[in-house]
Amino acid sequence: MKTISENRSFGGVQGVYSHASDACGCDMTFGLYLPPAAAAGPVPLLWYLSGLTCTHENAMTKAGAQAWAAEHGLALVFPDTSPRGGDVADDEAYDLGQGAGFYVNATETPWAPHFSMWDYIAEELPRVLFNDFPLEEELQAITGHSMGGHGALTLAMTLKGRFKSASAFSPIAHPTQSDWGRKQLGAYLGADEAKWTAHDATLLMAEHGFDGPLLIDQGTEDQFLDLLKPEALSAAIAQRRQPASFRMQKGYDHSYFFISSFMEDHVAFHAEALYED
Repeated sequence: MKTISENRSFGGVQGVYSHASDACGCDMTFGLYLPPAAAAGPVPLLWYLSGLTCTHENAMTKAGAQAWAAEHGLALVFPDTSPRGGDVADDEAYDLGQGAGFYVNATETPWAPHFSMWDYIAEELPRVLFNDFPLEEELQAITGHSMGGHGALTLAMTLKGRFKSASAFSPIAHPTQSDWGRKQLGAYLGADEAKWTAHDATLLMAEHGFDGPLLIDQGTEDQFLDLLKPEALSAAIAQRRQPASFRMQKGYDHSYFFISSFMEDHVAFHAEALYED
């Protein structure tokens, strides 16, 4: 693993690191914030999965999460959203290819050799983190934005017992019925729509639910509401009687101004779940 940078932040350290990924077949970069409490021993870990076009850097620099993580003694990891490099397949569209991994394992040409973001987030990056940093493996939570909200919710509902809590900002909530989903799932997983259902938060909620507390924030002025389909996920939550807070935030859009406005709430929400024992 290579250290790209380490900077003091709210008494802790915001680092950026790269490593050779077997899952993605290329070098991958991630940001990791360790709070001051990490100097005394392992701390809980909150995952933040970013959205379309983002790298590890967007949320790390724009979400304002480090101050609240330091206060609550939580580490934050900011993975990249896709494999990258000259030999990694890409597309001219912003919502497919590099920067748009969609947190799935691609099976189709030309994506399959590198686009294994599910395995990277679920298996490989955790091994790197828990081997090399003072993190408490039994205390994990997950959040994300847009495509990353989709990833956070699907991972949380699939990996039973992994995450103590889950949250999302403006998640792509029903991708099998949205142009932000059908295009990418078809490209990465093929035409058989039965293979897509494991990556749809609304369908997973209806079938499995989540075995912990859930928080979702969605702006009422989000310019992508028709693509996100929050009403479908809200209905599935209600039908399943899932313990959750689903908040429609008046006047907010899809930007990091929205995310940073409610980041304190999300970090505190996860801290309560992680420290409840």
